[in-house]
Amino acid sequence: MLTNITDVTNETFQTAVIERSRDVPVLVDYWADWCGPCQMQMPVLRKLVEEHDGRFLLAKVNTDKERSLSREHGIRSLPTMRLYRNGDMVEEILGAQTESTLRIILDRYIDRPSDTAREAALELHRQGDTTAAIAQLEQTVAGDPANTRAALDLIGLQIGSGKLEAAETGYAALPRDVRDEADGTRLRALLDFAAVARSAASDTDLEQQLQADASNMEVRYQLAAQQVLAEDYEAAMDNLMAIIRQDRKFRDDAGRKSLLAVFALLGDDNELVGSYRRKLFNAIH
Repeated sequence: MLTNITDVTNETFQTAVIERSRDVPVLVDYWADWCGPCQMQMPVLRKLVEEHDGRFLLAKVNTDKERSLSREHGIRSLPTMRLYRNGDMVEEILGAQTESTLRIILDRYIDRPSDTAREAALELHRQGDTTAAIAQLEQTVAGDPANTRAALDLIGLQIGSGKLEAAETGYAALPRDVRDEADGTRLRALLDFAAVARSAASDTDLEQQLQADASNMEVRYQLAAQQVLAEDYEAAMDNLMAIIRQDRKFRDDAGRKSLLAVFALLGDDNELVGSYRRKLFNAIH
C-alpha cells in the first residue's frame, strides 16, 4: 500500500486522522469488502493520492472490522468519505464520486505553490489596490490554470471592477464541475446581474422613473440588479417580488429566476432567504 494511504483503527484514528490533519488534509474512506461502489471508488482515490504525492493523505476504515469506530462517527451508508483539516471535519461525501468531483473538493483544502501569490493578490485588494490584485491574479492563473480558487477570485474582482468581458471569458474557461459548485453559481448570478445593470441609468434615476411609473418592470428589474451588486439585497428582493406579483411573464419569469439567484448568492442559512422564500411561495400559490 502507498505510504500516503493507511488503514485506520479505533486506536489510531486520533493520531492518523485528527493530528495529521493539522499538517495536511486527511480524507477518511469508510468502506467494506462487500460494497461494490467502494471497490469502484478505490482506483480513483489511489490515482488522486499518487498524483498529489503527499499533499493529502487517505485513511481507510474497514467498517466490518471497525464497527465501534463506524458507530461512533455515525456512518450509515457506504461509501462515506470525510475530509479533515486542522483537526476538524470540513467535508462529508456520501456515495461514490467521479474523479473530477473529488478533485474539486480536495483542491479547496490542498495547498498549492501558487496559493502564496493568490493570498498576496487578495491582500492588495483588501488594501484598496484592486487593479494590482487583478493583474497578480491573472499572472497566478496563467502560471497555474489548475488553481481554480485563484480563478474564482479573479472573476469576482473582475465583476466588481466592471471587467465583464474578461470575467465571462474566465468563467467559461472554468471546469463544468467548478461552475456548478456554490462559488461558481454565485459568480454566474453576479455576472447576470452585472449584465442587466451595465446599460441601466443610475440608481437615483431609476428610482425617480419608478416613482413616476411603478408598473415599469424593466426599470424595476434594472434597479434590482444594481441593488444586488451594491449588496442591498433586501431592497433588491422587494423589487423582484414586486415583479413576480405584477407580471410573471416579464422576461420569461425573470423576477422569480432572479430571486432564486439572490438566494444562491446569500445561501440557505441567511435569514433573508428564509423570509423571502415564504413570500415567494405565497405569491406563486
